[in-house]
Amino acid sequence: WPVPSLDPPIWILALLAMTVATAVIKMVPLDMALDSFDDQYRGCRHAMTAALPALNHFELLQNPLFARGWVKAAAEWQRRGPRVTPLSPDQAIALMAYTMKDMYKDFNDAVRVAGRSHQEYWDNFHFKTLHFLLTDALATLRGTRGPRCHHVFRGVRGVRFEAQPGDTVRFGRFASTSMRKEVAQQFGTDTMFQVQTRHGVDIQEFS
Repeated sequence: WPVPSLDPPIWILALLAMTVATAVIKMVPLDMALDSFDDQYRGCRHAMTAALPALNHFELLQNPLFARGWVKAAAEWQRRGPRVTPLSPDQAIALMAYTMKDMYKDFNDAVRVAGRSHQEYWDNFHFKTLHFLLTDALATLRGTRGPRCHHVFRGVRGVRFEAQPGDTVRFGRFASTSMRKEVAQQFGTDTMFQVQTRHGVDIQEFS
């Protein structure tokens, strides 16, 4: 999700069912997004890390969109030169690939349905590498920076999300936000989310 450089984006480990409309405002209920895939990899992080080289190689061949985005992000990360960060190169490249906006919509659309079944995840979700690295990178940054509460905003154009007071809902995918409402409004005002979260991470240096 593009955020102007004048304002640090905050990455929200939350999920937002985003649908694009061109002419009219679409009404979409905000619910628990039960089909979304939101594994935090607790108990299997080391196994995923060990499987990552082979998995990444397979997905680079299987998913041309991911391959193009990954190569572009890797080149940009290398161009910027060495820097001090708690992230591994792959984690940093994953964050940069997402914020480059070449594939964030396709990735998030895939995340939205990858939790339907075990078979859906294994057979049709070809962003396993990116999902794991993003999730792991955000957890690493939160762990090194300590818990922080962020008051953030996200504006949406073309979609009006609906929920009733007292409803239990969740977003359905990764989403970026702004700490300034006026910046969030540049991306739409048909729905304006105002969120208090401890799951957000400042990723300005990776965008």
